[in-house]
Amino acid sequence: MKPKKTPMRMCLGCGEMKPKKELIRCVRSPEGEVSLDFTGKKSGRGAYICRSAECLEKARKARRFEKSFSCKIEDSVYEVMTDELRAAQD
Repeated sequence: MKPKKTPMRMCLGCGEMKPKKELIRCVRSPEGEVSLDFTGKKSGRGAYICRSAECLEKARKARRFEKSFSCKIEDSVYEVMTDELRAAQD
C-alpha cells in the first residue's frame, strides 16, 4: 500500500508550508463571525496560522486575514484570537 499524503497548508503569518495538523484553523462563519477553530471542523471559510502569537501578529499587520476572508476584521476580534491562542499554548 502507498502511504497517505499528508495535507499541507500555508501559514498566513510566516508563509511556511506545514502539515495541516500542526496549524490552527481560523474560520469565517456563514454569519460573518471570525474565530479560531481548534477542532478544524467548523463550517465556513478557513485560513491557517502556526500555533504562535508572533505568526498571528504578522498576519494581522499584513492584513492577510482580511484578504483571505474578504471582509473587515475588528481589533477586538484579533484580541480575542490572541487571548485564545495564548491560553491554548499554556
